[in-house]
Amino acid sequence: MKRGLFVLASMSLLLAFGSAAFAQPNTKSVVTITIDNFDKIGSQEMPMWERGKWVKTSWDWAVQASRFVTEGYPVKSTFEAIPNSLRVLRTEEDAATVLGIKTKFNRKGDNWFEVYPTKDDKPFEIPLEGTVTHFDFWVWGAHYLYFIDLLVRDADGTVHILPAGNLAFDGWRNVIVKVPGHIRQRSRLRSGPAKMTFVGFRITTDPAEYVDDFMIYFDDLKYTTFTLSNIFDGYELQDADFGDSDSSSSGEEK
Repeated sequence: MKRGLFVLASMSLLLAFGSAAFAQPNTKSVVTITIDNFDKIGSQEMPMWERGKWVKTSWDWAVQASRFVTEGYPVKSTFEAIPNSLRVLRTEEDAATVLGIKTKFNRKGDNWFEVYPTKDDKPFEIPLEGTVTHFDFWVWGAHYLYFIDLLVRDADGTVHILPAGNLAFDGWRNVIVKVPGHIRQRSRLRSGPAKMTFVGFRITTDPAEYVDDFMIYFDDLKYTTFTLSNIFDGYELQDADFGDSDSSSSGEEK
């Protein structure tokens, strides 16, 4: 009996050692990354990993609406404001600002509008690092029965709608949206999309709700991610320059 226990214990140690030796990188390296705090729209300088190196990029925000929107709307602007819960965490001396949108529609029905990032006056989808588990943002509601969704594009090119609830409340509310595990966030192919991207927000009116005067504000958009989940030994070599294309890594031709 003792010999059997010894053999079983030895096998357990061997399996544990083998698992450690061939384990993937730590997928539990969890960080929270701010996409936009809306304080410096157009000059965020968010670092992103592109073609083998870190680069800084920025973007603006735009809004578009469905066919029955009133002429001249939606209107976009920024305002000096901040949710009270975030005020105590703020250390910057510059004034805190939020992104505001005002809309009107000519009739009730299935109306909607989208708020999305742009770069060089074109839609810009923000690349998301690692494997994203949650989105986190603050939104100001005007107690209208409108519904808000997040739009993301997976590594297969499909846009997914992530429901974030309704806006039938007054003032600021922190909203956390879980990313379903079935969404593919990285292509299995080296030449495929390496990241899931954030496409924008979509706000939809309830068919029976009033649509003549609606406002919404956004602040502190961020996400939680396992940053090391897609990193492997030799990760940097996938962008090596073989001299046959425009690659940015500094591999030398032999």
